[in-house]
Amino acid sequence: MKIEGQLEKISSFSHLELLANQIVEGFISGMHKSPFHGFSSEFAEHKVYNAGESTRHIDWKLFARTDRLYTKRFEEETNLRCHIIIDNSSSMHYPKLKQGQQFYENKIGFSVLASAVLMELLKHQRDAVGLSVYSDSYEFYAPEKGSGRHHRMLLNKLEGVLESPGRSKATDTTTFLHQIAQKMHRRSMIILFTDMFQPGNDEALFNALQHLKHNKHKVVLFHVIDKKTELNFDFDNAPRKFIDLESGEEVNLFAENVKSEYEKLIEGYFKKVAETCMQYKIKYVPVSVDEKFEKILTTYLVEKQKFG
Repeated sequence: MKIEGQLEKISSFSHLELLANQIVEGFISGMHKSPFHGFSSEFAEHKVYNAGESTRHIDWKLFARTDRLYTKRFEEETNLRCHIIIDNSSSMHYPKLKQGQQFYENKIGFSVLASAVLMELLKHQRDAVGLSVYSDSYEFYAPEKGSGRHHRMLLNKLEGVLESPGRSKATDTTTFLHQIAQKMHRRSMIILFTDMFQPGNDEALFNALQHLKHNKHKVVLFHVIDKKTELNFDFDNAPRKFIDLESGEEVNLFAENVKSEYEKLIEGYFKKVAETCMQYKIKYVPVSVDEKFEKILTTYLVEKQKFG
């Protein structure tokens, strides 16, 4: 499934819904020709056309793209409920975008576009979607609904999230994951986008993640990072000033002097997060802002198959 060209092709669009729709259409087209073909009977309201069936609902546009016959499925509804959670703290607005870069090349932009893509997929499948956005406050909450009006309202909110924060906003993932968990009364798939930069007690953060699992919810954690700098600490050896985006604290140093120790510590933290998620049966998926969106979409489809 190749959608690398999609982002370049549509980078001139400013409307989030157009971007998401183009990515999903590219993914659908690629999926029908891929090892994930087995998903197609449940995906995007299409199923393979069988000889002798009515031709009334054949999707001729899809036929023109794929040379294969699929019919639109109107009679079934999957009734999945999905709640998307976005960490909108200041650390998620890293790296600072340079002139000519696209909005999805930092952590918050990547998370917003990935969420819009998932929402487009859910809309195709007539599933209900809700949204929570938090930082140092619970900025937004909308319960799961499937209407077109609701979908547009969530897209408008996502577009608003793209605006750079006017003030430094700390992360309080622990508090707000507990609050979100208490709102989730009906069994749902919960998808969280966060960089997991939460000061303080790791154990409290992991307990909050575990709380999301109550009522037999399925939880997917997309751990969003800028791999080049946050994981590999790939800087030149010129003196640099590092600034904590949330506290404003500054430190001057040569990156080469701390690179080895930093990488050791961050690798250990990622390993701890992954092992804790495995223990709690949370799907853990590290994603970097320079990656494409196949991992997001295929993870969702695989986890939906398991949701049952």
